[in-house]
Amino acid sequence: MSWRGKVAIVTGGGQGIGKAIAKQFLQEGLCVIIAEIDEEAGKETEAELKPLGSLRFIHTDVSDEKSVNSLIQETDTSLGRIDVLINNAARADPENLPITELSLESWNNTLSINLTGAFLCTKYAVPYLRKNQGTIINIASTRALMSEPNTEAYSASKGGIVALTHALAISLGPEIRVNCISPGWIDVSEWKKQANRKTPQLTKQDHQQHPTGRVGQPEDIASFIFYLISPEASFITGANFVIDGGMTKKMIYL
Repeated sequence: MSWRGKVAIVTGGGQGIGKAIAKQFLQEGLCVIIAEIDEEAGKETEAELKPLGSLRFIHTDVSDEKSVNSLIQETDTSLGRIDVLINNAARADPENLPITELSLESWNNTLSINLTGAFLCTKYAVPYLRKNQGTIINIASTRALMSEPNTEAYSASKGGIVALTHALAISLGPEIRVNCISPGWIDVSEWKKQANRKTPQLTKQDHQQHPTGRVGQPEDIASFIFYLISPEASFITGANFVIDGGMTKKMIYL
């Protein structure tokens, strides 16, 4: 099929996995809206990727309902349709504090961005996606299935994303398919905004922890997402796909 004229919104598309998704979509011919709270990252990515196709950065706070509503309205006004929504925007636990020291404010902030943001974007995009038999992809994490210490807020938010995915798939089908990706260790060092960009510092041991023999790259996620939005994946909905180089399947004995 031709993707020319089809429109995708990628939240958190200014850096990391979101940026790789935006690039993949542009290369395949989609029009892309980058919804990004970091204005510096959004403008940099817009300038860098715009030669590849139709791309626009819209400053968006996914945890704010008015901001999300504005994003959807601006997208419809400028491009006239929405075919794909990628709920990717998220923040990691910034402090990794023990739960006895984790503030309610920090807990709520993480959930409002990582989980409520996906709810809000979906809520406002659904009427447009229905018109076009559209697709939603939510980005969770292997932290929904396994954890390091002191990551309660992030893990809970990503577990919520997995559950939200299958709930939405049942509520919105058959007009809209909804699936979820749970990335493992993906090195985004070279996909950050210029001020934070750096050369990857990965060791042999880092790679050897993965049965595939290497740490993941953002392109690994972007390419699979493109498959999931395609007609070839039309029988897939409500699923969570763990893309982690097999790391969550590897038993470790110390």
